[in-house]
Amino acid sequence: MNNDTKTVYIGMSADLIHPGHINIIETAREYGDVIVGLLTDQAIASYKRLPSLPFEHRKRIIENVKGVSKVIPQETLDYVSNLESLQPDYVVHGDDWKTGPQRETRERVIDALRGWGGELIEPKYTDGLSSTALNKAVKEIGTTPGIRLGKLRRLMEAKSIVRVMEAHNGLSGLIVEHSNVHNDGKLEEFDAIWLSSLTDSTAKGRPDIEFVDRTSRAQTVNDILDVTTKPIIYDGDTGGIIEHFTKMVRSLERLGVSAVIIEDKQGLKQNSLFGTDRPQVLLEKDAMCEKIHAGKQAQVTAEFMIVARIESLIAKQGMEDALDRAKAYIAAGSDAIMIHSREKDGEEIKAFCNAYNDFENKVPLICVPTSYKHLYESELATMGFSVVIYANHLLRSAYPAMKNTAETILRTKRGEEADELCMPVKEILTLIAD
Repeated sequence: MNNDTKTVYIGMSADLIHPGHINIIETAREYGDVIVGLLTDQAIASYKRLPSLPFEHRKRIIENVKGVSKVIPQETLDYVSNLESLQPDYVVHGDDWKTGPQRETRERVIDALRGWGGELIEPKYTDGLSSTALNKAVKEIGTTPGIRLGKLRRLMEAKSIVRVMEAHNGLSGLIVEHSNVHNDGKLEEFDAIWLSSLTDSTAKGRPDIEFVDRTSRAQTVNDILDVTTKPIIYDGDTGGIIEHFTKMVRSLERLGVSAVIIEDKQGLKQNSLFGTDRPQVLLEKDAMCEKIHAGKQAQVTAEFMIVARIESLIAKQGMEDALDRAKAYIAAGSDAIMIHSREKDGEEIKAFCNAYNDFENKVPLICVPTSYKHLYESELATMGFSVVIYANHLLRSAYPAMKNTAETILRTKRGEEADELCMPVKEILTLIAD
């Protein structure tokens, strides 16, 4: 065999390199020059959690592994596009993909190789090693503020839509961190955590009028940071006066929070879902722009995001006002725009998106579909949204469950009937690891 004229293709994510990867590369070297198709962040995020290391970092590592001749991006889970372009003599992959969700991918590789007489080599999978298990172990160790801080931007670049769920204490943060389901071989989970002012206030038995001070809210942030690794988006309400907002930006950034969202209202805060049933007084556009600009000047890193939340539609100031403010806030430096609407049919939000998509200068769009809840994430992505925030669902579901348990005990005057509504005592004792 003349190795100089043979090419071997390996597809891998290579987030955490382990001996199984080295075994595959060493096997491939026996057959020719090794080309690694390194899965991009987008490809990996399409079926499981975003890798710990960004593509360029992973690429640099693999390029320096002995025996690798070249590293190219593999943009999808499917190998066929790269294979048809390269037409390698061999593809090397561990035999673990003969069953399970990767079986179809394997069949497509075999079909493609058949087109030019290529061959699939399948060395025995290295027992006892798993990137998924290693990633889980790393996640259990925790993360750093710097790693967490930049992850939201990476997610927005890698995914068609980033899925965010609210948390209001450490326990709800754990639920967001660990909840997942498998659909058609894909791992579905929440990408980030929304620290809502509404749910944080409500969990403390306080009204949502910026009554809970920042010291108390900072404690909630720390409680959630302690038990999670996912990026956090902080609900900054109005942001307060400029001098206070710049301090907020520095504090959040130092903690590793990825973004703060501030709304363009003034005076005593009234929740937007009240609509015009409560006074919704908009801040002057220029004053909001000044606040955004000051926040951007105050931040230290390039990763931290300041997001402008537009309340024009809530305050019934019209679509033109909303669009005009969006242009101004983008010019002032806003990293994304959150457009708020309480209209249940979703038509108002669609109209905004249609007009916004014609902007010459755009930033990512964020939505909170509490009112227009019938729209699927795929529909929101098609409309132009990059992030969807489920802003209050965990607290709203917890309250009726707890109330039902309390009323059951009052009715029956004992705990037996309520027990079926509760998780086992043993499970709650072991829920939080030591």
